[in-house]
Amino acid sequence: MYHSVNQTAIEIAKEILDRKESLRCIIDESPSGATLIDAGIKAQGSFELGRLIGEVCLGGLGAIRLTRMYIGSLDMPATIVSTSHPKIATLGSQYAGWTIKVGKYFAMGSGPARALARVERELYDALGYEDHSKKGVIILESRKMPTEEVIAYIAEKCHIAPSHLYCIVVPTASIAGSVQIAARIVEVGMHKLHQFGFDLERIRRGHGVAPIAPVAKNDNRAMGVTNDCILYGGRTFYYVRAENDDLQKVVDKVPSSTSKQYGQPFYDLFKSVDFDFYKIDPLLFSPAEVTFNIIESTDYYHAGAINPEILEISLGQIDNKSK
Repeated sequence: MYHSVNQTAIEIAKEILDRKESLRCIIDESPSGATLIDAGIKAQGSFELGRLIGEVCLGGLGAIRLTRMYIGSLDMPATIVSTSHPKIATLGSQYAGWTIKVGKYFAMGSGPARALARVERELYDALGYEDHSKKGVIILESRKMPTEEVIAYIAEKCHIAPSHLYCIVVPTASIAGSVQIAARIVEVGMHKLHQFGFDLERIRRGHGVAPIAPVAKNDNRAMGVTNDCILYGGRTFYYVRAENDDLQKVVDKVPSSTSKQYGQPFYDLFKSVDFDFYKIDPLLFSPAEVTFNIIESTDYYHAGAINPEILEISLGQIDNKSK
């Protein structure tokens, strides 16, 4: 059954517009008519704003709740993410797979508009999904609002009018940024499983919990601590259809600890490779802990563990003002 992730997500975006004052975001309209939502550049933002942005990212196919979790001696705010449509909600919508470069402007693009643009054609062909909405919503992880040139580029790729585009801009080092990144906990595990060629149709439900990082002094530091909250503090649970394969061998390959680069704060690793993402092992981007619950039985398979020691070191770095 066809579902438009953009149409559902736009309804959540409209809720953000209606609640802009309490959510502490700034709404503007571009000369071409695009709706611009500043979620953390000049705006203060809020936890609730980040939660709603996370649900926009999921294309309205998942629910995000705010909670708290204990990791060793740490007591941290956290997100709980649940979806009964994990394949499309996470990889078809949420995944930050669209690198947007227009002139000097750069942003990581995520959310439902990706399913209109299908720039990641190989991924969408594998998912067997495309959206036909006449309106689109994109999340831009950036510290700058998009120019008219950027808006025109995104709208053209999405085959929609600029006036039908909603752009939510959320910096990494912001309250909403910390929340919406923690809300990617289910997505990172799904992406890892996709990389291994696991049949994602077998995953019927996905749940995850991850701590929300405090806001760091700058975006590089924030990229470090927000990633660490997932790599060393995130747990996922996938409800999987059983087949004649060894699911323990599958789940053993998923946690972040399978990477050779595991074991140090992400910021330190990122700095050691001159802040070049292409030098980071893709296997690192995973939840700390993964559980497969088998739908047809009470069997389950588990791998990985949270690592409070590394997370505590990472949290201790966020007040460092160096880049």
